[in-house]
Amino acid sequence: MPDAPSEFRYKRVLLKVSGEVLMGDQPYGIDMPTVDVVAAAVAAVARQGVEICLVIGGGNIFRGLSKAAAGMDRANADYMGMLATIMNALAMQGALEKIGVDTRVQSAI
Repeated sequence: MPDAPSEFRYKRVLLKVSGEVLMGDQPYGIDMPTVDVVAAAVAAVARQGVEICLVIGGGNIFRGLSKAAAGMDRANADYMGMLATIMNALAMQGALEKIGVDTRVQSAI
């Protein structure tokens, strides 16, 4: 890994993290040890001076609720998916803050 930001091709990156990554080996939900591994990798790059934006999905939570959501109004189902994304973002924020990385969770909801 490069030692200084000038050695990186980009100083700002956007990283899409699938919600399914955050469930580890579970059928759905959030596996915090897995979140901690992803957070450690993000922190390692951030500490090199790269600014990172994470876009986190919510499939790990919403897909677990999909049978309950069957027949639901499409807009309500979409809102549930957005809330699942925020839940994942808060889990990632907690993992990153715990290891000293300043974070912000932003949402239009």
